[in-house]
Amino acid sequence: MKYRWQLRPPQPLLAGQLARELRLSALFAQCLLNRGLDEPVAIRGFLDPRLKLLADPFLLPNMARAVERLWRAREQDEPFVIFGDYDVDGVTSTALLLEVFGRLGWRAQSYLPHRMDEGYGLSQEAVENCLKRFPVTLLLAVDCASTTVNSIAWLKDRGVDVIVLDHHQVSRPAPEAVALVNPQVAIMSDRSDQSNKTPPFTELCSVGLAFKLAHALVKRGRESGLTDATDFDLRPLLDLVALGTIADLVPLTGENRILVSAGLKRLNDTKRPGLLALKQVAQCLVPLGAYEVGFQLAPRLNAAGRMETAQDALTLLLAQSQADALPLAQKLDNRNRDRQTIERTILEEALGFVHARFKEQDDFVIVEGQSPWHIGVLGIVAARMVQQFYRPAIIVGGDSEEWRGSGRSIAGFDLAAALRECGDLLVRHGGHAMAAGLSIRATNLDPFRSRLGQIARRSLKPDDLQPALRLDAEVGLEEITLALLTQLDGLKPTGQHNPPVHFVARGLTHQRPLQRIGAEKQHVKMWVANGLGALEAVWWRGGNESLPVGRFDLAFSPQVNEYNGRRAVQLKVLDWQAAERPLTTEH
Repeated sequence: MKYRWQLRPPQPLLAGQLARELRLSALFAQCLLNRGLDEPVAIRGFLDPRLKLLADPFLLPNMARAVERLWRAREQDEPFVIFGDYDVDGVTSTALLLEVFGRLGWRAQSYLPHRMDEGYGLSQEAVENCLKRFPVTLLLAVDCASTTVNSIAWLKDRGVDVIVLDHHQVSRPAPEAVALVNPQVAIMSDRSDQSNKTPPFTELCSVGLAFKLAHALVKRGRESGLTDATDFDLRPLLDLVALGTIADLVPLTGENRILVSAGLKRLNDTKRPGLLALKQVAQCLVPLGAYEVGFQLAPRLNAAGRMETAQDALTLLLAQSQADALPLAQKLDNRNRDRQTIERTILEEALGFVHARFKEQDDFVIVEGQSPWHIGVLGIVAARMVQQFYRPAIIVGGDSEEWRGSGRSIAGFDLAAALRECGDLLVRHGGHAMAAGLSIRATNLDPFRSRLGQIARRSLKPDDLQPALRLDAEVGLEEITLALLTQLDGLKPTGQHNPPVHFVARGLTHQRPLQRIGAEKQHVKMWVANGLGALEAVWWRGGNESLPVGRFDLAFSPQVNEYNGRRAVQLKVLDWQAAERPLTTEH
């Protein structure tokens, strides 16, 4: 058993009531309850996400100040620069804002930091280089700068106003920006101040915030009688919003669900040459869903910023013709292949170091670093470490005394908060609970590993170091029908905080012998039965795992298998256990 199984508590009375009122199956109603949806109005809104349900953008902290300063820049024909980030969220945010500002009459340029030379965010070197290229008096920092107190103070001393549009955790004290547009500001606010209520979009990433800023500017423009704003349609921007939101792994609930649902439709029908070229080189099947965006499109865009500079990714998104876009998309595809090769090499080396020192009972975190490691892929390597060891992992590297790197976390461990406790050992740090970046002197790596381990042992219990597999319900195989799967499609797009449905069926046996499939026999196909029904099940990459024997319980995600025009139910195997083992009900 790879996971710690947790069965969601069944609520048959409430599920039955919702099923009757909404004309759903009781099983689907239970899945909705498991996602915190227990009111008919909320469920209808969840199953039918509409753009008209988006909240007023001016509810965001400091949005009015940001719009006021930007509007003054337009009135005075004041040029300004958008300082973005090199990941997909940062690049899509920058592309969206350049398009909006250009069409509404602003004089906006963009600057993306070089990961290798300048590091993450508003580093001093990046800021100085930006101002040499664009000597402006207004800078809009996107997807960064919520912890960059010193650089923003430096800019202020030189007469440069800074607007921050970001979703990462905010430092204490916060940077003295003209406007810090960040949902985290509301979360930090005193709850007794009823005038500053937490907005309904605290999980937006930066491209979602860029869309909200665009919405706010258009609203202000329409109120001011600006013709360009009156005719401006925000909906074509949603392909970029869906791309950046899915890539940034933020919860696909609330406003994100609305934006991504509408954005995926736009992305499937997009006329944007850069995205058409990207889909072509990625050989994406249609229709695109969250999986194709997250695992086929996003990595190719990310490869630019990981390996060198993200400028090619931004230029691709802004391309005006297929002739311009296709060579760029092919270049990004090649860079992604290079990234994969480098990543595999570093991962093998890092695993060697970890295995040499790892003690399962004692080590609650993984921290590794080597000077030759390419800093552009360290976040991915950290994520692979989390997958293998299920511990918060930080991987650093560089070619000088100061190393840079990335961390990924697990449920129950706020990585950004932990880094703040290690601030005296770090040069810079920032991020959020599940992912963060940092710079550290090589001599501090061992003390940092020790300190972070102490924090983790204080925060985590041993059980937290085995990943939880949350199961929506115990079912019989006869209940898993094509009609049920059609209803379950209403949960899409699935992702963070809205996972695919996971069921457990108990007391199964093999109806016929197992079959190993795939070029390297790495997958396993089985036919499972419970006396009332039998279904085909596939365990992807299960060829090297311990396979079920005798009577067993199976955790799975149901899906539709389409082959030669035939549609049938198929189970995607997640884990198995001996049939007599008890199930733990989640509280």
